[in-house]
Amino acid sequence: MRVQTRLMNRLFPSLLLASSASAFFPSARVPGFRFPVAFSTKGMAEKVLANPKWPAYWPYDDKVDFAVMDPSEDEIFYSQPRLVYHIDDAAVSALTEHYATSLKEGDDVLDICSSWVSHYPNNFKGGKVVGLGMNEFELSKNPQLTDYVVQNLNKNPKFPFADASFDKVTCVVSIDYLTQPLEVVKEIGRVLRPGGEAIISISNRRCKFGYKPAI
Repeated sequence: MRVQTRLMNRLFPSLLLASSASAFFPSARVPGFRFPVAFSTKGMAEKVLANPKWPAYWPYDDKVDFAVMDPSEDEIFYSQPRLVYHIDDAAVSALTEHYATSLKEGDDVLDICSSWVSHYPNNFKGGKVVGLGMNEFELSKNPQLTDYVVQNLNKNPKFPFADASFDKVTCVVSIDYLTQPLEVVKEIGRVLRPGGEAIISISNRRCKFGYKPAI
């Protein structure tokens, strides 16, 4: 199982409540980060963000906090296509509605940890829409992608794209399973154009033992 319990308890409740990641970690500031809050604790999130106290340095031990419980190669697990949703219908609907207000016609979009569905509105007309994920068959079945790249970000967090090449970067219920999240966030900042946005969605669902959500 790829859930790092200590990490989830310390890092991702903060990310879920955050509205701007540019202040989360000063040495890895990323312009335009937005974490949509679509749950009953919205009021609490707003209060937390009224006077946030961000750490001055990366507060995690990468060898401990990002150590995996299942040492097998990710490619083994992701060799089997899984054309299923990883969030429920209500969450899918809320996410698509949020994208409808965020994605603009002609936007060049990178969907990291992508698969057969990106949850963008059906009428979204982007420029280049690129998926980066682990299973080629799943990516090939995503009708909203104009191109895709198969890459394991846990092995190589460096994106194969030029600086400032996307208007938006999206990531759905997957960033908490990356073993090098700081490097991935830095890459998001690198490929975003000035004024660009990254939209990261995180689920409160805990996964069963033996299940590895998409990377």
